[in-house]
Amino acid sequence: MQGVVRIYDPQTGEGVILGDTDRSEYVLARGALDGSLFRMLRQGQRVNFEVDGDGRAVRVRIGAEADMGLPPNVEL
Repeated sequence: MQGVVRIYDPQTGEGVILGDTDRSEYVLARGALDGSLFRMLRQGQRVNFEVDGDGRAVRVRIGAEADMGLPPNVEL
């Protein structure tokens, strides 16, 4: 899925992503940035993400990560 960061608190790592297609809000799951180029997010930032069984945003990535040919869960 694609969306935009609505809220993000770098102190706690908590945040909300607004989905592009359904305009639903997805709370960031703990560890959602693990393995990503992101260390933090900013409001209004465009991201790609997946949704877990509990409806939380997981595997948050920038679109360019796939374009750069990086394998999933790459540690930089």
